[in-house]
Amino acid sequence: MGDRLKGKVAIVVGAGQAPGSSPAIGNGRATAMLFAREGAKVLAVDLRLDSAQETVAKIEGEGGEAAALAADVTDEASMQAMVAACVERFGRIDILHNNVGISVEGGDAPITEITSDSFDRIVAVNLRSIVFACKHALPVMQAQGGGAIINISSMAAQNTYPWVTYKATKSAMIEMTRQIAIQNAEYGIRANVILPGLMDTPMAVDRRAEAFDRPRADIAAERDAKVPLKGKMGTGWDIAHAALFLASDEAGFITGVALPVDGGSSCRVG
Repeated sequence: MGDRLKGKVAIVVGAGQAPGSSPAIGNGRATAMLFAREGAKVLAVDLRLDSAQETVAKIEGEGGEAAALAADVTDEASMQAMVAACVERFGRIDILHNNVGISVEGGDAPITEITSDSFDRIVAVNLRSIVFACKHALPVMQAQGGGAIINISSMAAQNTYPWVTYKATKSAMIEMTRQIAIQNAEYGIRANVILPGLMDTPMAVDRRAEAFDRPRADIAAERDAKVPLKGKMGTGWDIAHAALFLASDEAGFITGVALPVDGGSSCRVG
């Protein structure tokens, strides 16, 4: 157990984990666990309460403090209730970590094939959810005189990507984070966004294997081959460590930054 977040309270939205047969850990669960290891009290939020509770059990098993909460990120009232529940239980909000996102499982498709229902659902999960989480958390942070917001975008925002809605929402998230950063700097609130590259997580690999009815190992091997750094995808822990830095006082003069965590993939030109 460390102390880089000692005395801080963190909401991790998407702290559960997508179902999958692999032992891989998701970005949200890894982040919630690492925040707790470094001294934060964590409100682990997920659509599936049982998954959030699994994360809490892991945190408590390591001696950390956490509570689970079920919330529907597409519902503003649910996001408002999440913020209220955190303040009621822990007294403040120092860190808001937004980790939800869907793509193919939400029906994403090329622009010539996307349906209005799929487009609206993915926008609601990937982008609108963060707008309303921030809408209700920011007044708490403003009153406190500080806080840190970390949003999870994707390198799909900058790289070639076959489906339209995920790319559009993850791109919009970058500029929205920069807007939050500049408009709340006077309150001591920092806002940054992480851009994961190819990651070995249940959502990224297991769901693709299921969606395309292919062996997980084949999907993983194809993704590994695209990563310059050691020819291996990153893991949820890589995202968690980046988030820990941005949440900590070590990043106290960093705001409005989009941080690639991609094993060098963004270094390629042409």
